[in-house]
Amino acid sequence: QVQLVESGGGLVQAGGSLRLSCAASGNIFSINVMGWYRQAPGKQRELVATKSSFDINTNYADSVKGRFTLSRDNAKNTVYLQMNSLKPEDTAVYYCNLLVSGRYYWGQGTQVTVSS
Repeated sequence: QVQLVESGGGLVQAGGSLRLSCAASGNIFSINVMGWYRQAPGKQRELVATKSSFDINTNYADSVKGRFTLSRDNAKNTVYLQMNSLKPEDTAVYYCNLLVSGRYYWGQGTQVTVSS
């Protein structure tokens, strides 16, 4: 069907940057919504950024506005999350979520750890 493979997580110091990738493969007709979520230990999963193909605007959580940027490469069926000025509070498992041909799919998650 459709599979999402995430990459790009790792360990960085505060103030550093990471770029997360989410590559979709399988039976893809269109990607209409793309989003990134994160979940820290003991906390609920929260929305980081999301964008619909029908909306020019990208929505960001207040905590990441001005630091994170969501983008995509249509030719590669890949979405990205550029994370700059990282803070220890950004430490979490990050998940991509895509609406592909009428269904939502989740990536496997990638760990981001920001040290102080």
